[in-house]
Amino acid sequence: MQNQNDGPVLRLKGVAKTFPGGARAVHDVSFDAAPGELIVLLGESGCGKTTILKMINRLVEMSEGIIEIKGRHVRSMDAVELRRSIGYVFQAIGLFPHMTVAENVGIIPILLGWSADKIGARVAELLEMVRLDPAKYKDRAPTELSGGQQQRVGFARALAASPSVMLLDEPFGALDPITRDALQREFKEIQHRLNLTGVLVTHDMTEALLMADRILVMKAGEVVQSGTPQELITSPATPYVSDLMDMPKRQMRQLKSLTG
Repeated sequence: MQNQNDGPVLRLKGVAKTFPGGARAVHDVSFDAAPGELIVLLGESGCGKTTILKMINRLVEMSEGIIEIKGRHVRSMDAVELRRSIGYVFQAIGLFPHMTVAENVGIIPILLGWSADKIGARVAELLEMVRLDPAKYKDRAPTELSGGQQQRVGFARALAASPSVMLLDEPFGALDPITRDALQREFKEIQHRLNLTGVLVTHDMTEALLMADRILVMKAGEVVQSGTPQELITSPATPYVSDLMDMPKRQMRQLKSLTG
């Protein structure tokens, strides 16, 4: 049996999903994610990106293939325990409106049976990490926060139980540009500090290029190219990838023309 400290943190091999009625959402997707690596799944809406995230934490069961976290097949794990061990951040944020910020951040540790003192210390640590003063924010309701502050709480909640893997489903998509840029940079700082392995779903080419260690470009449920941002920009493997990469390059040229 593979030692949990060896090899990739996350491994997908030949993963596929066909829904009842024959609709194929994902076909033969394989990739590894090393410790501290951020994999970005990039592609148009409906290409299977979010389905892959949901198969990793078993919100959707795969039809074929293998998904392993630290050498353990996810199907060998209790689904609820699996989800509690994985951080999940998504665009809608999903904070519990009847709970305070502290209760939202501490919900997984509470379910895991941590002591009140340990939970309190962890909540304070995480709020500091996402740049929210615990004394000022821990007793507030989510409705008292801005969109960016709510997303910061969402990140803190996802990190609460020190997950092996962080899944991010367009977590910056609903934010204004300034807040979005700040949170992207702050997340990368946290990721590097914690050596956190992550899978980020986006259809934003610029976000993918700036955030990713490696990008998997998807089309119609399949990976059409995998590589670093530089590799995809300089050596697109298909016309589809070339068209995707042309967009940020064209925008860059337009911005450059404005500055003379």
